[in-house]
Amino acid sequence: MVKKVVPLSTDADAVVTPSSGNVFTDLGFGPGEAAVMGLRADLIARLRVLVQTEGWTQAQAAERFGIAQSRVSDLLRGKWDKFSLDMLITLAARAGRKVELAVV
Repeated sequence: MVKKVVPLSTDADAVVTPSSGNVFTDLGFGPGEAAVMGLRADLIARLRVLVQTEGWTQAQAAERFGIAQSRVSDLLRGKWDKFSLDMLITLAARAGRKVELAVV
């Protein structure tokens, strides 16, 4: 079976702009705000994977993180805007994880 390649756009004037590596920068946020938002999004994704990998229920995760179950629900649904970077680092530490920041 031969797969047919279909162009993403039939608009001859369409331009593809490469990503900067941070979707928030691409959306127009300033460098500082985009960096913090990117870190928050990454941390929340890693915490969600941790809960899934450990097989914790929301109640177990809430106990481990020291937060209400409703907050765990927000975490697992990826509602990163409800968590500060400080809080996400705190949750990772409470789960026994080490958080490191590298400035390159």
